[in-house]
Amino acid sequence: MNFSSFGSNVTSIAVQDDSGSIILKNALTIGLCFAINYVNSVLVYTFVQHETLNLNPRYILYIHLVINDIILLTMLTLIHVLSYIVYSINVSLCILLAMIGTYTSINNPMTLAVMAIECYVAVCYPLRHSQICSVRKTYIVIGLIWLVCTLNLLPDLFVTLATESIEFFHLNVFCTRGNIFRHQHLIVKEDISNAVLLVAVWLTLLYTYFKVLFAAQSVASDAKKARNTILLQSFQLVLSMLIYVKREIGDGLICLFPESVMAIRFGVALLVNILPRLITPLVYGIRDKTFRKYLKRYLLCRKGNKVAI
Repeated sequence: MNFSSFGSNVTSIAVQDDSGSIILKNALTIGLCFAINYVNSVLVYTFVQHETLNLNPRYILYIHLVINDIILLTMLTLIHVLSYIVYSINVSLCILLAMIGTYTSINNPMTLAVMAIECYVAVCYPLRHSQICSVRKTYIVIGLIWLVCTLNLLPDLFVTLATESIEFFHLNVFCTRGNIFRHQHLIVKEDISNAVLLVAVWLTLLYTYFKVLFAAQSVASDAKKARNTILLQSFQLVLSMLIYVKREIGDGLICLFPESVMAIRFGVALLVNILPRLITPLVYGIRDKTFRKYLKRYLLCRKGNKVAI
């Protein structure tokens, strides 16, 4: 279900669940995916329908995060279901699905870091916010995020194409990153790039959120809401950043409980891949007054007069 290997020895073992566990895990995963993607789709629809939202840099960044979540959850659920139906899938298909999923999983922490900077500018430099965080600059930053992800992922693909035989791409494997990007240098590169991104995002988080927190405390009427939003976004960012240590968490738990490989793989995947996506609609979708006006009507497919923003 996840795009990082829990160790080559572990992923090469064909450990299978019993039928009851398979049905329960698939039902839980598909149900969560459908529910979260449905709410997120309503948020995207609301964003597209209202100019006040799609001309606001904060909501542009948020919808970019939401769209990433929709793509990532779809890929994760597809891989999860395929892994239980046929267990192993074609290497070429696995590479395609894994790269799409990895794109979005790396995008999310970077987007949250940019959202933290936007929040910092809005609170600490309100008079210059429209100049610093314009719509054009926001889309440029989103393009840079995708460029960084591309530069991070293309070496994995090129090295694999150059070092693996043609026959390898016709094999069927359990779809994890470690089973398709097997070159030792790629493992080292992944650890280094994850560490650099981890440090950069954490430094951004610590600096901007503490600045926003202190600034919010000086405004008594908005302090409580600002603190709650900061705590919720911080928790979301921490969960999203678990992607960088997912393999280490899985390896550690498997060493402690070697008889529970499949349960650990499923539990870690839910924690790292699903839970941060569950929190995303809460940050703006439910707590934000602008989105909350439309959610009840759109979620329940009610017809009615258009609500003005």
